[in-house]
Amino acid sequence: MLFVVIGSSAGKTRDAIMEIYPRHKAYLDTFVARGEVVGVGPFTDAGGGNMAIFRTKDAAEAFAISDPFFTEGAVKEYQIKSWGDNMLS
Repeated sequence: MLFVVIGSSAGKTRDAIMEIYPRHKAYLDTFVARGEVVGVGPFTDAGGGNMAIFRTKDAAEAFAISDPFFTEGAVKEYQIKSWGDNMLS
């Protein structure tokens, strides 16, 4: 089982998001280095937001609580959903 973290856009401008991005990327890279991230990226439709897939619920929760995109207001909220990827089984 994997865990998907879905972020809802808080409506910040692209410039405001890019100002936060280096801190977000450094934080995310700590999870990537530990092998806890399967995939991550922004949604490209008009609604914005982002999604990351984690190997454990603990990693997903830790990320969602302290990600600079969330703590600095670029993401309004994160939802965590368990996901069964049958292709990996």
